Amino acid sequence: MATLFTKIIDGDIAGRFVWADDVAVAFGTIAPITDGHVLVVPRAEIVQLTDAPDDVLAHLTVVARTIGQAQQRAWDAPRAALLVAGFEVPHLHLHVLPAWDEASLTFANARPDLPAAELDAAAERVRSALVELGHGAHVPDSLTSPDL
Repeated sequence: MATLFTKIIDGDIAGRFVWADDVAVAFGTIAPITDGHVLVVPRAEIVQLTDAPDDVLAHLTVVARTIGQAQQRAWDAPRAALLVAGFEVPHLHLHVLPAWDEASLTFANARPDLPAAELDAAAERVRSALVELGHGAHVPDSLTSPDL
């Protein structure tokens, strides 16, 4: 059965896409810890970090770094943080978020009640920063589609 993330990638469930390529996509989470919190997800259904082939894991890390740079630019954040937990959905995903301190990097700070307009605006800020940094070729034409 397809995972929740595969359903988002396939367009069966709405997503807020900021990145797409042949190996991975990135979209905003519905419960961000900080504004701009994005999930980097392989297109292939890989259950967890330790199951990922080296080339896929390396690619996900490069995408996460690139998105982190965009988040730092968009929110003037001193750091971009990377969290890998994977208990929520059995499909590998990297949490990338702008960060100001370690104390805030906890899922206890997740905000599942933000209005859709705020989630959309945060995703658009990441998309715009990616374009400004020269990564427009990987920013999907539409916020709601992973197609380039």
